[in-house]
Amino acid sequence: MNFLLRISRFIDTLSSVIGRSVIWLIFASTLISGINAVIRKVFNYSSNAFLEVQWYLFAAAFLLAAGYTLLNNEHVRIDVVVGRFSRRVQAWVDVFGLLVFLLPLCAVVLYLGVPFFLQAWHSKEMSSNAGGLVLWPVYALIPLGFFLLLLQGLSELIKRLAFLQGLIPDPITKTAQKSAEEELAEVIRQQAEAKKRAEGAA
Repeated sequence: MNFLLRISRFIDTLSSVIGRSVIWLIFASTLISGINAVIRKVFNYSSNAFLEVQWYLFAAAFLLAAGYTLLNNEHVRIDVVVGRFSRRVQAWVDVFGLLVFLLPLCAVVLYLGVPFFLQAWHSKEMSSNAGGLVLWPVYALIPLGFFLLLLQGLSELIKRLAFLQGLIPDPITKTAQKSAEEELAEVIRQQAEAKKRAEGAA
């Protein structure tokens, strides 16, 4: 199990690096959108390539960060019933969900997605829109994204089993840290208090 936990830590690190990197794809998509709007208004010119590259970047961010989202337990969960049980029961439910749903789904998408990508790559399939982009890069994101999600699913399975064996603490217990929004609210509150104190001293 120690060897599997080392593999799990490696996968977690990989997911973290990728997840923190793809945020730049959202920034790039926003930047391209703004440039496209300016060019369209100022020069009365537009291209489907500008629109499609935004879709590609969004698809890349969504698919490549799926494993990172799973790592941080941020996927949508409906724990109305399961949330009432002990953490050990919840861990067993997670093991069942990973083995029966997530991992098989990822395997099916890989099985179907790789040939789909290879066909588009060999045929050099282009977008049907005038001035559109070649399609195989965005098709490649499908198997790549689900492969990364599969890896993270295996990592989560290893951690749940290790937790059930008492080898590690609860893997989904988050450390008590503030979100970015909470930190911003705290900074604003401190600034407001400092301003009141300065006005009272004046």
